[in-house]
Parts: sequence; structure tokens; C-alpha cells
Amino acid sequence: MREIEIFLTLAEELHFSRTAERLGISPGRVSQAVKKQERVIGGPLFDRTTRSVRLSPLGEELYRALKRGHGQITQGIEAARATARGATGTLTLGTMGPYALQMKATLDLFQARHPDARVRHREIQPASPLDLLTSGDVDVVYVWLPVDEPGLTVVPTAHTSALLLMVSAGHPFAERESVCLEDFGDCAVVEGGSISASMEEVLNPRHTPSGRPVRRGPRVTTWQEALSAVASGQATAAVPAEVPDFYAWPELVFLPIRDAPPCRWALVWRTAAETPLIRAFADASTGAP
Repeated sequence: MREIEIFLTLAEELHFSRTAERLGISPGRVSQAVKKQERVIGGPLFDRTTRSVRLSPLGEELYRALKRGHGQITQGIEAARATARGATGTLTLGTMGPYALQMKATLDLFQARHPDARVRHREIQPASPLDLLTSGDVDVVYVWLPVDEPGLTVVPTAHTSALLLMVSAGHPFAERESVCLEDFGDCAVVEGGSISASMEEVLNPRHTPSGRPVRRGPRVTTWQEALSAVASGQATAAVPAEVPDFYAWPELVFLPIRDAPPCRWALVWRTAAETPLIRAFADASTGAP
């Protein structure tokens, strides 16, 4: 592991003295380790002159391979240490409306494993589900998939939700027993704020299966605004099946979408900001019933 760390650090610093200083060893130790590695590998890992150091093509290939493996090893060690000593501190969890209740089993298991840790709840908005995460205001969010933004770690959970179309009581569809995705072409749907196109497509697609465009209604920034826009008849919105249990407004009707695939959920956090506490919470999510 130490020789791997020397190689990775030199590959990043491209300077023997800075590498030695960063690792707390002598420049000679760095040079010896690199020479040994090159003998084992069978080729030069660095192109060295009296004025510069740079990775050789072979070194670049080795760096990419070792960087991934080294990261996984160190994360595994940190996770084990956190489990051994018990994760401590405060984890800020972002959820939408009632979905903190959906995570009760995970929260209970996390607190049982790590009694000195605390979970702070923040509400996130469906129209901009990742904003508080990318700004650093929350550590982890519980959102629907897909999440394909770079720099984020995504851990799917076992939970899935059927999708319903939320319409006003006066909407032409309100008396139906169900709808299909093609019916979206006869509706206007609420438009989100900073939501990614892939996440929005799951709930409110841009086109029907046959290619008809789906009109956009009012742009909303909060869940309350979405509810109000639908209740007033200005738009419709696809929502997970848990919503009617918590928002049973008399002005709202919820219709099963017969051919919509289920909505899948995941925990998401910033990869660069991962901590033992975050990893402990993710482990609890996979261990919860």
C-alpha cells in the first residue's frame, strides 16, 4: 500500500521533493520505490529529465487502474473504522415531504448502530431535487432515479413506487379509473425548475409514446405550488403512489397510469464530500428490511 501511495502521489505531484514532503519521507525513498515498481512492471512509469517529471503512457495506464482500486480500499477501511468506533456527528438528510417516513426502517437501523450520531432533516423540492445537495446544504438526498449528474455517488434502494396522474376534480380525466402515457398528450403538466431532463422525464415526459408533444403548464418551484397548480386546473402532474396518503385534498384526483414503469429511489451524495457517517447511513439503507 505504501508503494502504491508513493506512485499515486508522484503521478499527481510530478515532483519528487513535493511527493516526499507530502508523504513525510525522503526524496531518495520516493526514487527507490519508483525504480522498484518499474522493475516489477517491466517498463518506465515516468519520463524523467533534470527539469521535469511526467507520466509515461504505461504510467498513465497504471495510474488509472490503481487510483480506482486505492480509492475503494481506503473507503472500505474508513467504513470499517467508522463501524468499529461508531459513526458520530450530524448527518443532514434531504427528503421530499412525507418521504422521511418512508425511510423509517433505515433511520431506525442507523440510530441503533450509531447511537452517538444525529440525523437532521431538510425538505427538498421536487422541482429542484438536487439543489441543496450540490450547494452543500445537505449531506445526502433521497430522490427518484435516474440521477446522472457527474460527481455524485448513487446508491439505489429497494423501494419502488407506482406512478399516478394527479389531476383536478374538474379535469376531464377525473371520472376515469386510469390513464395511459399516451393520454399525457391531452394534458398540460407542471414544469420544474432546475430539475434535470432525465429526472423530469420519469414523471412528466416531453412526448407521448407515439411522439405527440406534452404541453407545459405553470413553472413551479415548490411542492405546494405544484399542488395548487393542479388543484386549480392549470396543469396535471405525475406523482409517486405514496402522495395521496399525505395530500388527500378534495380538489385532487389520483389516477393509476397503466403503462408507466415504477419509480425507483436512491440515496445520493457528493462523491468528493463522502464521510464515514454518510457511508454508515448508506450501509443502513441496504441493511434495512
